[in-house]
Amino acid sequence: MINRRIVLAGAAALAFSTSAASAQDWKSKYPELTFAVVPAENASGVTERWAPFTAYLSKELGVKVTLRIANDYAAVIEGQRSGNIQIASYGSASFARARLTGVKTDAFANDINADGSTGYYSVFFVKASSPYKNIDQLKGKNLGLVDPNSTSGNNVPRFELDKLGISDADAYFGKVVFTGSHENAMLALSQGTVEVAANQWTSDDDSTLAQMLTKGMLKNADGTPMKKDDFRIVHKSAPIINGPYAYNSELPEELKAAIAKAFTEAPTKDKAAFDRLSDGQKKGFHAATTKDWDATIDLIKFVDNLRKKKAS
Repeated sequence: MINRRIVLAGAAALAFSTSAASAQDWKSKYPELTFAVVPAENASGVTERWAPFTAYLSKELGVKVTLRIANDYAAVIEGQRSGNIQIASYGSASFARARLTGVKTDAFANDINADGSTGYYSVFFVKASSPYKNIDQLKGKNLGLVDPNSTSGNNVPRFELDKLGISDADAYFGKVVFTGSHENAMLALSQGTVEVAANQWTSDDDSTLAQMLTKGMLKNADGTPMKKDDFRIVHKSAPIINGPYAYNSELPEELKAAIAKAFTEAPTKDKAAFDRLSDGQKKGFHAATTKDWDATIDLIKFVDNLRKKKAS
C-alpha cells in the first residue's frame, strides 16, 4: 500500500534530483565564471582585496571563478555586452550606462555600509592648507576627475556643478583631468597637480581617502605621512545609491540564485574573506534589483544632454 509518507518522500527525491540535474547543466555550460572589478586602488591592492572573496565564490558555486581587474568601467560594460564577463562590480553610473546602451545585465546586490545605510556621496576635496573654501573660489584652477563612467568621480560632480551654475566644467576650471582611478585623483591633489579633486565619500572612516591614509599612500613634500586633517571637503552631493553587483541577464536562473545566495551569506560563511574585501567599512550585501538604479539612469541622461549642449 502506498501511503502519504512514501509519496512525499518520492516527490522530495524527484525535486532534489531535478535540482541537482539543473545545477549540473549550468556547471557544464559555465565551468568557469569571470568576475570583473574596476580598481579604485592600484592593481596589486585590488588583487589582495578581492582574491580571497573570489576563492570563496569558487568554493560556494562549485566552478572556477576568475577575477578580472578591468582597466576602466568601459571595459566592464563591453565585457558583459560580449558575454565574457558573467559577474561584475559596477559603479552606479557605469551600470546605468550599461543598461542605457543595451547590455543585458541585472543588479542583484549592493554594499551595506557599516552604519547600515546603502549609499555614499560625491565630494570635492581640496588640501586644507589651501585658501579654497568653496567651488566659487576655484575658478581657473585644475580639477581632477576619475573616469568618464565614474559616478562620484565624474557624472555626479558635473551634475552638482550644474546646480551651482557651472554647466561647462571645462570652461570654468583651468584644466579638467581624468586621472583614471579614485586613488590617482587623490594623489594628484596631494602632489599639487590639481587644486581640487572629485571622489567618493561615505564617512570620515569610509572613503578612498581613508583607505589611502591607512596604507600611508599620501605624503607631504618632506615625506611625512599626510593625515585626514590635511584635506577639506568644499562640496558634498546628495546621497548616491551604492553601486551594484550584477550578473548577465541570460545566465540560468539556478546560477543567478546561487550567485546571489553566495554574496548574501559571505559575511558569515567566510568572514575573513569578507573582512579583507571590505576593510571593516561594510557589513554585508543588500539584496537589490535593477530598478533601484532608475534614478541614476535619469542622471546619466542629464549629463549626456550637458555634453550635447556643449558640443552644439
